[in-house]
Amino acid sequence: MKALINLITHLATGVAGFVLGIYMLPLLTQEEGPSDEKLQAHASQAVYQAEFHRDLEDSDWLHWGEGKVSVSDEFVSFDGELAPGPDYRLYLVPEFVETEAGFNAIKGMSKHIGDVDSFEDFMVAVPEGVDVHQYSTVVVWCESFGQFITAAQYKF
Repeated sequence: MKALINLITHLATGVAGFVLGIYMLPLLTQEEGPSDEKLQAHASQAVYQAEFHRDLEDSDWLHWGEGKVSVSDEFVSFDGELAPGPDYRLYLVPEFVETEAGFNAIKGMSKHIGDVDSFEDFMVAVPEGVDVHQYSTVVVWCESFGQFITAAQYKF
C-alpha cells in the first residue's frame, strides 16, 4: 500500500512540476519590452489605436490581454500586459474575432506579423509588403497550443 501511495504522489508531483515548468519557462525567457518613451513615440504616430480587453469570449484567467495597441505601417506596438505563455504570435486579421473557432475559420486570410516575446509591452515590425489597412484586427495567438489569447479591432 505504501508503494502505491508513493507512486501516486511522485507521479502527481512530476506532473505538477512539468505543468509549472511549461507556465514558468516563458516568464524566465521573455525578452525585455520597449521603453515607455519608444511606445509613446510610436503611439503618437500610429494610424490606428485599439484596446485588448480581458472580457473576450475565449479569454479566461490563463489566456488574456489588457492594454493599448497602436498600429502603423511600420510597427504594431502594445502598451499593457498579456498572460504569460509559450509561442505567442501576432496576426492581422480581416474581421474581429474573439474565439479559437473564429480565428481558425479566418486564419488562412490572416497575416502573421511576427512573434511576441514579451508579456509586458512589445513592438513587432510589420513585414515589408504588408498593408495594415487591408485588415481590421490584431490577434495574439498561442501557436503551440492553438489557443486564442486576445484580439483588438483597430478599424471598423
